[in-house]
Amino acid sequence: MIELNADLPAEIVPLSWLIGLWEGTGVVHYAVGDEIREHEFGQRLSFTHDGLPYLNYTSYTWSLNDENTPHVSETGYWRLSRPSHDGDSGPGMLPGVGPKPFSTATEVETLRNANDGFDIEVSLVHPLGVSELYVGQIKGPRIDLATDAVLRTASAKEYSAATRIYGLVDSKLLWAWDIAALGQDLRTHSSGSLSRVE
Repeated sequence: MIELNADLPAEIVPLSWLIGLWEGTGVVHYAVGDEIREHEFGQRLSFTHDGLPYLNYTSYTWSLNDENTPHVSETGYWRLSRPSHDGDSGPGMLPGVGPKPFSTATEVETLRNANDGFDIEVSLVHPLGVSELYVGQIKGPRIDLATDAVLRTASAKEYSAATRIYGLVDSKLLWAWDIAALGQDLRTHSSGSLSRVE
């Protein structure tokens, strides 16, 4: 059974260990043909909530060089995957009609999957014309994601699929991201180790 923090919407509780500001470093190591593209970066990652049944996510990175040059950023939303109900807001600015669904721990428990985890959806947007929709699972302190859809503007670089893994290990948020991009198949791309900033 999920134990609720009274300040959190019930649907966020399975994701609640992510909430906060995390900082650390990582490395890019991506093979494009015979060329290896590799560099180290710093990262600041934030998970917040605003009372709605999802987490707000932002990630900002910078190259670890003499100038700490800004590198890349992304933003998005993380939520449990479940059917929409009349009580949910949307589409657009339309308010929900009736009671909010999944507002108690007992109701959220009905969303557990056959693996004793929760199915999740993650929507991410990159400022250079790429949007990703990930589906996957959170089970305790581990998250596995794979792209269900990737959208690109005409000006974006070629990018077609990705997987991501997140885990809480010894109070550190560890992650790994594999991508299929620039004509390559799905392969190792980057990873990082972040500590919670108090």
